[in-house]
Amino acid sequence: MTADSISPQLRPMHLVTYPEPAPPRLVTLATGTPVWLVTRYADVRRVLMDPRFDRSSLHAKDAPPLLVVPNILDNPDGLLNQDGAGHQQLRGTVQRAFTPRAIARWRPWVAAVVDALLDDLARQPQPADIVGEFTCPLPVSVICRLMGLDHLERARIRDWADHALSGGAHTADQVIAAMAEFGAFAGRLIGERRREPGDDLVSALVTAGDSLGIEDRHLVALVCGLVVAGHETTMTALGNIVVYLLTDGNAARTALAESEESAATAAEQLLRHVPLSEGRVLPGLLRRAVEDVEIGGVTIPAGSVVAVQTNSASRDPDVYPAGPPDVRAPLPVPGVIFGAGPHHCLGAWLARLELELGLHRLMVRFPLLRAESTPDTIEWREGQLTRGPLRLPVSW
Repeated sequence: MTADSISPQLRPMHLVTYPEPAPPRLVTLATGTPVWLVTRYADVRRVLMDPRFDRSSLHAKDAPPLLVVPNILDNPDGLLNQDGAGHQQLRGTVQRAFTPRAIARWRPWVAAVVDALLDDLARQPQPADIVGEFTCPLPVSVICRLMGLDHLERARIRDWADHALSGGAHTADQVIAAMAEFGAFAGRLIGERRREPGDDLVSALVTAGDSLGIEDRHLVALVCGLVVAGHETTMTALGNIVVYLLTDGNAARTALAESEESAATAAEQLLRHVPLSEGRVLPGLLRRAVEDVEIGGVTIPAGSVVAVQTNSASRDPDVYPAGPPDVRAPLPVPGVIFGAGPHHCLGAWLARLELELGLHRLMVRFPLLRAESTPDTIEWREGQLTRGPLRLPVSW
């Protein structure tokens, strides 16, 4: 079984399907590497939280090939590929900035960014591209303000992110060149903030990193990772949820418009239900077993690569009701879209805030919003680890 045989063909996002939750079974990546696919909610949580499944050994000398084309996930210096005490130390340089309490302080200015973008959208001739005017610039604007990058061209950030998460849209040489440019920029930025610190996230992590003796190569990888992860998945989630709301999920719009509180509940359900990708490049979040481990009644041998399929886990019938999401009901268990355990997404609370405010205010401001395309004619970003609408013309 190959990765393509467990992934859907290219199709409108509302028709994307995933492997049914079942015991772990072997599949094969495009590189030929065998991978244990984990799909049930309980099994996914177990793998993500068990230290016997790590990230750093995916890049050991004996590790099998995972990707045909390199991307930012390959960088062994990155936060994602650290484990244990080193991971906790590096994560600690920035973790305090992303606590729920810290995020709550950002609510007013995130709301201001949302309102400004909606004002701009309202002034556009109809139909207008809601991706170019709202779902893309919202998370990019937020992460740029947070990191003190307002001076940087948004197109440059998007180009780096497209290469960083490339799944075949660019050649290996193109990715390597873009990542070298990105890393050089991050290195210069770290030097500037070290000399003249400001009230921004980069200055804070440089100060913390220097006090802990963290090497610049790790800080460079952290800055690049924050720029990409700080907007890419939120941008994709927001765009895909808007597609869903304008197609199959029209009934969810009422709950989103009622209040910010009801929008927060609805956003959690929509994150669970609306996928970020088709899983064509990688079948899930990867880990490697450092010893024999039994998962779901199956022994996974030491050295094996494991892929946890969070989209399948988010539809596990033993945990979640079948059918459309009940957007007024809190999740019965913690979601796994942001991961779990030591590598749980640092920016999860920021993403939630952006989705809550963005979706609520969009539905209040444009209650008659409608798509000027059909699900079959939507243009999608292809060849990336995530998949969202490239353009989405709408009227109101």
